[in-house]
Amino acid sequence: MFDIIRSESRGGADHGWLQAKHTFSFADYHDPARVRFGKLRVINEDRIAPGQGFGTHPHNDMEIITYVISGAIEHKDSMGNGTVIPAGDVQRMTAGTGVLHSEFNHSQDEELHLLQIWIFPEENGLEPGYEQTPFPREAKLNRLCLIGSRDGREDSVTIHQDVDLYASLLESGKQVTLDGVADRRVFIQVVSGELRINGELVGAGDGMQISQEDSVNITALSESEFLLFNLS
Repeated sequence: MFDIIRSESRGGADHGWLQAKHTFSFADYHDPARVRFGKLRVINEDRIAPGQGFGTHPHNDMEIITYVISGAIEHKDSMGNGTVIPAGDVQRMTAGTGVLHSEFNHSQDEELHLLQIWIFPEENGLEPGYEQTPFPREAKLNRLCLIGSRDGREDSVTIHQDVDLYASLLESGKQVTLDGVADRRVFIQVVSGELRINGELVGAGDGMQISQEDSVNITALSESEFLLFNLS
């Protein structure tokens, strides 16, 4: 069973310095049919102008994953972390009992393009935590590269939820398959390019909700980048 969320149907916000697209209900965008997909709560595609960003603000009881597509983000938080996250790095922040953080475009010249993802944790009240790991192009090329998991295996960041999060860069004509997901939920967010997924065509910005399928077959019709969530 499939449900495709086309890029142009997403919610959006234009703040001048921030151009945002919301796959699920977020802030002023609310669609009762698109609030969450299982434990996956938020996928926001943000484009942030040079030198601009989000001032210090709070989060709690959420697993927050930042996937930088291009540019670099400057992060500071109440846990004492102060880092720059370049394209190719993945950041996981466990908000838990509560954190304050800020996020700014590290560059004064180039736009920052990223995906910010929120996943409900297995339990509330976790101790706040932070992790940042690089995943270079070679690690993601023509394969499903595990970038986040409950147990942190294969050097992925640890997400406190039953989820395997993969990133992939497929060259045109290349294919990957994920088997054994008949009892799982799968969500695919296309970053760039064009894919055929179990016979369905999807492109940049599209999302695809998949359930009750034995396997997921993904073929690139042009060089493509995407994230895949394998959820309980």
